[in-house]
Amino acid sequence: MRRLPVPGRVRLDRALSKLGLASRLEAQRLIRSGQVTVAGLVVTDPAQLVVPESSSVTVAGAIARAKKWRSLAFHKPRGVVTTRRDPQGRRTVFDVLGPDAGSLVAVGRLDLASTGLLLLTTDTQLAAWLTDPRNQVIRRYIVTARGAVSDDAARAMERGLGGLRARAVEVRKRSNRETHLIIELTEGRNREIRRLLQAVGHEVTRLLRVAYGPIELGTLQPGEWRDLTRNEVMAAFPFIPHSARPGGRSSSRHSEP
Repeated sequence: MRRLPVPGRVRLDRALSKLGLASRLEAQRLIRSGQVTVAGLVVTDPAQLVVPESSSVTVAGAIARAKKWRSLAFHKPRGVVTTRRDPQGRRTVFDVLGPDAGSLVAVGRLDLASTGLLLLTTDTQLAAWLTDPRNQVIRRYIVTARGAVSDDAARAMERGLGGLRARAVEVRKRSNRETHLIIELTEGRNREIRRLLQAVGHEVTRLLRVAYGPIELGTLQPGEWRDLTRNEVMAAFPFIPHSARPGGRSSSRHSEP
């Protein structure tokens, strides 16, 4: 029987990876070799569901603890991938963050050529809530596309094309050479904006995310980040259920080394 996900819980191998304790493959090896316990019981199934922030987990006899709660807004530069490790050796957002990366996980992704606001957090339940399309959290992008994107094409993207759909598309400036648009999405499908514009015959040349819900990129420059306070996150997302509410606080600003 297929095991269905439980709200607030993730696979054990993913939990260990998200906590920064092992890579996904290494976590699976540790689990299958009987070196991981949950609530005092040895677990050998990597798909066992746990709550990373509250489950009692040990790895090789040592208690696996999540780091102190922390969330931040980061301006992802172009040419940087949103992953902890890249098999192709490309620079990652965690390389940019350096020692400050800690046990942070990215809330969704921005592709290699895209820039702008990326949220990161140590709270996997918060990340899961923010990325769940059922919660309709709005992501806002400034987009430049080749050629003149017509009003009809903009409305078609709002109605939906090929299973993809923009919440809103606003044409800000249009010429035969290029069009500037503001596009809003409520779920982060892979290369969604690029695929929508490709479906109406246009290529994206610039894509900048400027807001994730009410949290905005502001004046952050590429490679810069700032910590988000608990109150700021709660004010931005007041409908987060109790089980996914953040705790702790922090405040600072850093730039890429």
